[in-house]
Amino acid sequence: MSEYKQPVSVLVLIHTPALEVLLLERAGGNGLWQSVTGSREGDEKLAATALREVAEETGIQASPDMLIDWRLSNRFVILPRWRGRYAPGVTHNTEHVFSLCVPDAIPVQLATDEHTAALWLPWQTAAAKVFSWTNRDAIRLLPQRLNGAQQPPPAGA
Repeated sequence: MSEYKQPVSVLVLIHTPALEVLLLERAGGNGLWQSVTGSREGDEKLAATALREVAEETGIQASPDMLIDWRLSNRFVILPRWRGRYAPGVTHNTEHVFSLCVPDAIPVQLATDEHTAALWLPWQTAAAKVFSWTNRDAIRLLPQRLNGAQQPPPAGA
């Protein structure tokens, strides 16, 4: 196994049927809120990465049939403060989006080395709170992905 993280990751929106979204505050992040994220390890399938990260970061044990692969990916610049985790010269990451619906806003067990707090918020509030544009855009797409129950606001709103 490499000492460096792969520049391939997952973003998992954990939500309820009422579209409450789970957000986690990054440890040492000074108010940086996000959904579950994490890098692929070895040659694991992306869905396996998503399920592993959900379990590691929240304690939620989800089955593969609960996970929805959006078949959506985003490529972004890795922030300089986190570039040291990647091999020299790696500046971009490709993130793959998944969602996981749980029956209710359940308590979670945080990986305290990664996160310090958890919140369940309505999707609109969650989209406004996250620090990452990829996370914000995915949350805004959530209602459309779930049968168009509600329409997200237009980009830039």
